[in-house]
Amino acid sequence: MKILELELEHFRNLSPGLFRPHEEVNVIWGDNAQGKTNLLEAVWLFTGGRSFRGARDGELVALGQEEAALRLSFYSQERQQEARITLRGGRRSAVLNGVPKRGMAELVGSFCAVIFSPEHLSLVKGGPAERRAFLDSALCQVKPPYASVFARYQHTLSQRNALLKDIPRHPELMDTLSIWDERLCRYGEVMVRERGRYLEQFSQAAAEFYAGISGNREQLSLQYQPSHQGTLAEALAASRREDVRSGHTTAGPHRDDVAVSLSGLQARAFASQGQQRSIVLAMKLAEARLLARACGEEPVVLLDDVLSELDASRQDYLLNSLHGRQVFLTCCEPQAAARLKQGALFHVEGGGLQKEEKTCGGQ
Repeated sequence: MKILELELEHFRNLSPGLFRPHEEVNVIWGDNAQGKTNLLEAVWLFTGGRSFRGARDGELVALGQEEAALRLSFYSQERQQEARITLRGGRRSAVLNGVPKRGMAELVGSFCAVIFSPEHLSLVKGGPAERRAFLDSALCQVKPPYASVFARYQHTLSQRNALLKDIPRHPELMDTLSIWDERLCRYGEVMVRERGRYLEQFSQAAAEFYAGISGNREQLSLQYQPSHQGTLAEALAASRREDVRSGHTTAGPHRDDVAVSLSGLQARAFASQGQQRSIVLAMKLAEARLLARACGEEPVVLLDDVLSELDASRQDYLLNSLHGRQVFLTCCEPQAAARLKQGALFHVEGGGLQKEEKTCGGQ
């Protein structure tokens, strides 16, 4: 999957114009608040997702303008395709290959990308909920039926928790708890099984990428960490009294975690800032690899503010070793950007994007 052209009009602070990227690595450099991340955000919208920065659609339109328009020409599924997005009145509309779509969700799967942003460092520094969300989101992309199981589990969990809150006032409802337990086990066991299968492949890929980033100086390990021992049915039975007392379900895949270790030590407690960033980058690249296996082609990789807090060797790996895929990488350091061997350099200043004369390798 390759982006051929990106055309923007009135999107955030970016100057209207046409962006033609290199087919491999594109380094977009410039000072903070000049528009580098805005460019990646524009690309990301074509995945059908919302802004990875959590921005509302109305915030994406340039100040003083009523509408923003984006056009993406890309090569996928052995043909050139085109998608258009219009943002107006806090809403988005999309057209794919000339066909209007009923909603942005209909773009999902047509253009695939993986994004790293500094906020994703919470995958290491944050709590279990961050890692569960990442795992479930990645699984929904590579195995769409998982999304249905996940939604049914969440609905069942919500119903069971509501019942747990009612039981102290209506003890006769206790007998109905087994109905929700059975449903929770049915969906929960599928979730745990699919998470485990995915993580087995994912952890191997992440470890390989981390070895490359670190120059084999450290070893990354990711392990699924259930919240309970034995089967989920046994855990729910054992925790029933505590669940009624607390008013929520204390065991199940909604409480599981992924243990992240670096050379045998807990990464959250012992990894440096550079190591934590390297771990998340390895996880994102592993996500891209498994997504490529699922859809048959490499997704576009978007790396925002990725070089800070990394030493020269780790920066060099990201700039010059991610072959076989199109990469967009933003940074503030011109000296780091200048080390790019194969690709193109773009300078962003005041929302304007200028291709540098020093282009590395062929187009």
